Amino acid sequence: MKDYIKLLRIKHYIKNLLIFVPLFFSKELFERHVLERTILGAICFSIISSVVYILNDIKDVEKDRIHPKKKNRPIASGKVSKRNAVILLVICFILAVAISFLFLQGKGFLILMFYFGLNVAYSVGLKNIPIIDIIILTSGFVIRIVYGGGVGDIEISKWLYLVVLTGALCMGLGKRRNELRQQNDTREVLNYYSESFLDKNIYVAITLVIVFYALWTVEFANSIIIWTVPVIIVILMRYSFDIEGDSEGDPVEILLNDKILMIICVLYIICVFILLYFVR
Repeated sequence: MKDYIKLLRIKHYIKNLLIFVPLFFSKELFERHVLERTILGAICFSIISSVVYILNDIKDVEKDRIHPKKKNRPIASGKVSKRNAVILLVICFILAVAISFLFLQGKGFLILMFYFGLNVAYSVGLKNIPIIDIIILTSGFVIRIVYGGGVGDIEISKWLYLVVLTGALCMGLGKRRNELRQQNDTREVLNYYSESFLDKNIYVAITLVIVFYALWTVEFANSIIIWTVPVIIVILMRYSFDIEGDSEGDPVEILLNDKILMIICVLYIICVFILLYFVR
C-alpha cells in the first residue's frame, strides 16, 4: 500500500491548495455551498493529477531506472508493476470524472480535461522542447487557479493571474536550473539550457511577481493589505536562497524541507486572512 500511495504522489497535492486561492481572496470562504464545491473540485484535481504522475512514471520508467533518485520510484524499482499502475490510473481517471459530474454537475470539467490533455502531450514529447516544457510546467499552476474560479463561480482578478503566472515561471525555471546544475537528470531538454539563461529569467520572474502582487493589493478595499508586499519579498528571497543551494528545485520539496519558508508562508496566510475577513 505504501508504494501505491507513493505512486499517487500524495504530497504533491499541496499544489492543489491553489484551487482555494480564488475562494480565499473573494471573501467567500465561509459560504458553505461555494466551499463545498471548491473542496470537491480540489479532490477531483488531486485525483487527475495522480493520473498524470502515474502516466509520467510509466512513460519514463527506463530513464528513471538509471537516475540516482528516481530509480527508487515504485514502477522504476519494480515494487509496482506496469499492469497494476495502469489499472490504478484507469480507476483514478473514472473516479475523477464521476465526482465531477455527480457532485459538481460538470463545472470545471473541460478545464480538468485540458490539464490532463496538456500533460499527456507533455509526457509524450513536448517536455523535450525548450521553453515549451517550462511553459507547460507553469500552466499547471495557472490552470489550478482557473479551475478554482470555475468550480466556485468566482471571478478572478487579472492581477492574480499574473502573480501566479510569474510565480510559477520562477518555480519552473528554478527546477530546470537545479536539474541542470546537478547534472544527474536524464531530461533531454536540459541540453538546450544554460545556467546563466535560467538565472537571468528567474530574476525577471521574481521581479514581476513583486510588481504584479503590489498592483493586485491596490484592488482590495482594505488598503492595509499593501503592507504584505514586504512579506512576499521575503518569501521570494527565501525561495531564491533555496534554489541557489543544493535543492533539486522542486517547489513541493523546497517548501516541505524548508521549515522557515513554511512558517513564513503560514504567517502570511494568517495575516491576509485577518486583514480580509476581520479588518474593515
